[in-house]
Amino acid sequence: MSCGEHHHEDSCEDVLAEVWLFLDNECDPERRAAVQQHLDGCGSCLEHFGIEEQIKALLHRKCTEHAPQELKERLRASIRDAVLRKADVTVERGPDGTSVEVRTKQPPWE
Repeated sequence: MSCGEHHHEDSCEDVLAEVWLFLDNECDPERRAAVQQHLDGCGSCLEHFGIEEQIKALLHRKCTEHAPQELKERLRASIRDAVLRKADVTVERGPDGTSVEVRTKQPPWE
C-alpha cells in the first residue's frame, strides 16, 4: 500500500507493518515517534491505523468477556468424555483428600 506521497524516512508499507507494535506500545520511543510522525502526515496510513485500532479494541472487548455457563459445562463434559474414552480413571476420596489415578487404556491388539 502506498499513498503516492513521498515521506522522509518510512514508506507506508514499513509503517503499516508496525501498526500492531505501535498499538501495543512495543516500539522503542524513537521508532514510536517516527511512526507517529508518518501517521500524522499520511491520510491513508492514518485511516488504516484507525481501522486496526478499532479491531484491537473489539478483540479486547470480546476476548475479555466470560463464556456463558452453559458453554463451560458443555466443554467440561466433552473433555471428560474424551478422557474417559482414552483412559482408565480411578478416583478415591480418603481422609487426606482426593486421589486421582489416570492410566492410558491399552489398545486391544496388545
